[in-house]
Amino acid sequence: MATLYLVPAPLDFGCDEQTPIEDVLPRATLTQAARLTHWICENAKSARAVLKRIDAAAPLAAPLQAQAIQELPRAVHKKGDHAGSAGAAPFDARALLAPLAAGHDMGLLSEAGMPAVADPGSAVVRAAHAMGAVVVPLVGPVSLLLALAASGLNGQNFAFVGYLPQDAAARQQRIRELEALALRTGQTQLFIETPYRNAAVHDALLATLQPGTRLAEAAGLTLAQAAVHSDSIQAWRRRPPPAHHRLPTVFAIGA
Repeated sequence: MATLYLVPAPLDFGCDEQTPIEDVLPRATLTQAARLTHWICENAKSARAVLKRIDAAAPLAAPLQAQAIQELPRAVHKKGDHAGSAGAAPFDARALLAPLAAGHDMGLLSEAGMPAVADPGSAVVRAAHAMGAVVVPLVGPVSLLLALAASGLNGQNFAFVGYLPQDAAARQQRIRELEALALRTGQTQLFIETPYRNAAVHDALLATLQPGTRLAEAAGLTLAQAAVHSDSIQAWRRRPPPAHHRLPTVFAIGA
């Protein structure tokens, strides 16, 4: 049986500036990714853009136009891979893995970071295991762990909780729930947001959290303009508004 490789992508998706790919992906990851010719991804256009960057560092085994690229269904992006994710039924990814069954190594690629971590793709990994395939995660950036390590919050007990609600009242309630959990258990609560809503989330956190609760914001990780700030809410309220809120940001709250 062939191998499914989980190929991390740079964290600069959607950013105005890009980090040199050799700065964030090790040579072994680039070399292995360049050998692959069959892919499953979130979006074919962005996957080709990443492959073009890989090609400049480690020449692809087949021209870009000859790469076999399949997209995950849009419903998987919106509802998740798992039963119970927003009421979704589990996604059956076996059809996407036909090349794997035929003996072709495949790559799973998300738009940023490690596929299947805060991104779709876990159904593909599950299906590969069910087929008896080898699953190999390649080394590369994972924004959640980079943010956690830089936050000063509890790295021994933490949870990623996805996105906060968009509705202001529901978001405020969810923030209070996460704060209560963090203060009661010591568990750091990590979440993300679409960059254009970062400012609204930041303002809601400062308005809702208790003065002594700690908030960390890690923006633009691995980019030249990366910024990580971690402090009490009381101290955050004395700061000027962050200048990084158009960048991909990981938020974390804890004791």
